[in-house]
Amino acid sequence: MGRSARGVYDYLKTIKQPTLVVNGSNDVIMPTINSFIMEQNIPNAQLIIYPIPITARSTSTPELFVEHATLFLNA
Repeated sequence: MGRSARGVYDYLKTIKQPTLVVNGSNDVIMPTINSFIMEQNIPNAQLIIYPIPITARSTSTPELFVEHATLFLNA
């Protein structure tokens, strides 16, 4: 993995809204490392990584996602 240029993620620090970042482990559409970088750079971000790809998660465990999203929204 290459190194990023200095300040490349600074724009994420300007996001003021609480942010829920959701991904699946080993997701091929959105690499999991990208979600970690987002969580590290967005103030008030929370990260949930499900143990399966996000596309499979959305159809196999919608109840769990809804529970997590509800907890986030009610916080």
